[in-house]
Amino acid sequence: MGVCACLALFCGSVTAAESAQVRPALRVETVQGGMFDLSEQRGTWVVVNFWATWCAPCREEIPMFARLDADRSDVEVIGLAFEEISVDHMKVFIERYSVTYPVSIVDVYAPPDAFEVPRGLPMTHVIAPDGRVAKQFLGPVTREELEAVLQADQ
Repeated sequence: MGVCACLALFCGSVTAAESAQVRPALRVETVQGGMFDLSEQRGTWVVVNFWATWCAPCREEIPMFARLDADRSDVEVIGLAFEEISVDHMKVFIERYSVTYPVSIVDVYAPPDAFEVPRGLPMTHVIAPDGRVAKQFLGPVTREELEAVLQADQ
């Protein structure tokens, strides 16, 4: 059973109280050729989405993340591709699926230290403007769930 299929059996989230003190660091090169540094995003909400091209629920979230990133000037989305894939193959995928936000390929054997290794995909972290983790979602997330975090944590 694949990781995505397993999520049908277990999906959950970590509350803001459980993660309020976590202020993760993240500095990654994007497939699009830039650098994404979470510390430069202070004052902005950041949605950090661990995903993979082979994960159907992950692919289904892409249009929602693209719209959220485009609609809200106070929100930045970064996709962290948690899989072994070449940059060239990822560029083809990004074009095909109209991924308009930055994407970085992370090493599945050495993921970013400041984030827990995903227990399943997709896994989404909402980082508040002060840099702390406001909420984590394991499994697919909706725009409504993300908006509720953005509104409740102001």
